[in-house]
Amino acid sequence: MTRSGEPTVVAVHRDAGGRDVAGDLRPGTFLAPRPLCPSGDGLHLALVGTTAGLLAGDELCVQVTVGPGARLHLMEPAGLVAYDHRGGRSSWRAVVEIAAGGELTWDSKPFVVSAGADVTRDMDVTLAPGARMLWRDTLVLGRSGERGGRIRARTRAVHDGRELLVEDLDLTDPDVRELPGVLGPHRVIGAVTALGADPGGPPHPSRMDLAGPGAQIRLLATGAPAVERELTAVWESWRR
Repeated sequence: MTRSGEPTVVAVHRDAGGRDVAGDLRPGTFLAPRPLCPSGDGLHLALVGTTAGLLAGDELCVQVTVGPGARLHLMEPAGLVAYDHRGGRSSWRAVVEIAAGGELTWDSKPFVVSAGADVTRDMDVTLAPGARMLWRDTLVLGRSGERGGRIRARTRAVHDGRELLVEDLDLTDPDVRELPGVLGPHRVIGAVTALGADPGGPPHPSRMDLAGPGAQIRLLATGAPAVERELTAVWESWRR
């Protein structure tokens, strides 16, 4: 059974009074945008899950548009679990467009790939000149005691018409990903990625500068708590 349904749509713009307002907030089959408390640093929204998780045949899609000079802060109050697909597949896709001078921060919670799951995850970002995005994400291969399922995570970010980050993280074969020099014993992969601007901050041994304005710090661990603590410190530093 395929639950493609409707995409979750978030569109934000800056009005004549200089306020960041939502022009379109549409709940989708899997996620619903919910406004948070008003703030002077932009519009804050939560992406709230409306289903238990991803099952075989599910196709989750999120569309985010940030207008010129607008500021949007997305957070996920809970993680997402891809359950045993029993031979099927599912997909997660986000399409992000940020206009000139726009800003998006997306603080996502762990994406857990249970044993038997087979998922593709795509993040497509287009940034105009002067636009920027800060994204935090964590992949967890398996619930407690599990080896974890299959996932292929692809990211493509284009800044001012030029590719800034193109990545294809193929973790579909457990025997390959567990080799030394790939993931080894690690089953948690966490990252904070800055697109469109140099985030500054103190030096970090895992920092990778991108092919243009931006950087990424990626961490590996056997358990989630250690990764989440260090990522939180990087996230707070780069947000400032």
